[in-house]
Amino acid sequence: MKNINEIAALLIEQRKKLGIEQKDMYMRIGMKQQQYQRIEAGNDVKLSTLLRVLEGLDLELSIVPKGRKAASTSVETAADSQSALGKGKNELADDSDDLNFWFGSGNGS
Repeated sequence: MKNINEIAALLIEQRKKLGIEQKDMYMRIGMKQQQYQRIEAGNDVKLSTLLRVLEGLDLELSIVPKGRKAASTSVETAADSQSALGKGKNELADDSDDLNFWFGSGNGS
């Protein structure tokens, strides 16, 4: 993978192969449809968000040295592909809402 748009295209392809719609990602990983739409549109995401999406689509991340190919069933990325790691200010604002879906507020209520 050379850029986030290639990753987004892979996510779309896998989601369609699984026969699920964007709205179904909420039940799979607790992510709102609007947030998932932005990911498929190629918006920058945090690595933790990408890993969550990959899990929901039965994919995994594989990082290999340039020039070597990863297994055909995994997503490959170059170590210098920083855009996929969410190192910008364009992080998705509603990630905390989705994390609360899985982990709760931590206050016992």
